[in-house]
Amino acid sequence: MRSLNYPVVIVNFKIYIESTGKRGLELAKLAEKAYKETGVCIAVAPQAPDIRLIAENTDIPVLAQHIDPMTPGAGTGAILAEAVKEAGAVGTLINHSEKRLTLADIDACIKRARQVGLISLVCTNTPEVTYATAALNPDIIAYEPPELIGTGIPVSKAKPEAVTEALQLVEKINPHLPVLCGAGISTGEDVKKALELGTKGVLLASGVVKAKDPYKILVDMAKACL
Repeated sequence: MRSLNYPVVIVNFKIYIESTGKRGLELAKLAEKAYKETGVCIAVAPQAPDIRLIAENTDIPVLAQHIDPMTPGAGTGAILAEAVKEAGAVGTLINHSEKRLTLADIDACIKRARQVGLISLVCTNTPEVTYATAALNPDIIAYEPPELIGTGIPVSKAKPEAVTEALQLVEKINPHLPVLCGAGISTGEDVKKALELGTKGVLLASGVVKAKDPYKILVDMAKACL
């Protein structure tokens, strides 16, 4: 199962030491195990150097954490869309709150992703930015208020009205565009509430990566999607 299906739980590995290298592969294998137990799509977004390791050793969707809006050629240090695609990624995050881009670069990254066959998942931080991003026609939007990221205070409970507003604004632009929510998601109940609001899933990080029992949390979140 390499393609994204909904509802979906996407775990951003960020640059936590707990999800780096071999530990990242171990965590991805737990995500794969949870997927096989529940049938719910679970995807992971590891660091660029770990994409191939995880993509070749698991059967779950792998996303890059970032791509740069560049084409192949003279450039140093950039993350090329073609490179993450060849490494085994099926998509990429764009404009995460910890890797902000200009609107022009977001647009360019979406187009670059589409050129090489990557799913574009654009992170947004307000309902208004979500509305503007919908007009750029990404494949997925993930709405994440940055003040709640990593707090354990779930956006689905702390700011449900903002999630609802974001969904309504996207509906006006593109009613078929899937919207996820994130920030503070750490339990199955948080995921259930997010889906009840109308999202197609969640994007989270520390709630799984930093958990004492990541597998238990992953299964709890996946079962909340059933």
